[in-house]
Amino acid sequence: MAARQVVVMARWPAAGRCKRRLAITTGAAAAARVQQRLTAHTLATARLAADQAQAELLLAVDGLGPRAMARWGRALGADAAVLQGRGSLGRRMQGQLQRRFQRGAQQVVLIGTDLPGLEVADLTAAFDHLQQSPLVLGPAADGGYWLIGLTRSGFERAGAALMAGMPWGSQSVLQATLEAAAARTLKPALLRQQHDLDRHPDLAPWIPSRHRR
Repeated sequence: MAARQVVVMARWPAAGRCKRRLAITTGAAAAARVQQRLTAHTLATARLAADQAQAELLLAVDGLGPRAMARWGRALGADAAVLQGRGSLGRRMQGQLQRRFQRGAQQVVLIGTDLPGLEVADLTAAFDHLQQSPLVLGPAADGGYWLIGLTRSGFERAGAALMAGMPWGSQSVLQATLEAAAARTLKPALLRQQHDLDRHPDLAPWIPSRHRR
């Protein structure tokens, strides 16, 4: 296992099982197509960044069995595919981070697939920050975060506190995370703010209007 890991949390883009808030206005099939494009963009970007940072790229999958998951991971260029596991988002994220550190990783960066503006430089910057800081966060415009990165020591000090009991899906996720980090004397580095793609208006900068339905 590489000392650096990039973990992409992804849901299989099946109609009716992903992007439900977007599907309210675009329809389930269109929302699934958007999810498919977002996932492909995220994995292509993460692959380039992982190669630059000498990191291993893992796809953490929800919505597929082990064999299909492995095929999807290979098709998207991941080094390996793993199941996300059960439970809340926080529990699944904590589990992914914990397993990576238990298996020898020293730095882990975790992202989702809702980022049309994700660039290679965003992920390499996260690893650069982890050279000096035990925690790095990518603020999202909706009050959450689009990336979390931790060193092994940072996770051991505060990993559970950063994931448990967070108001996931609300506008206060980032603030609650910063407060939990401060309570454990972790000073995070912050990346640039980005916009998640969750609702119909979020499509405007990314997809020409003729392709939104």
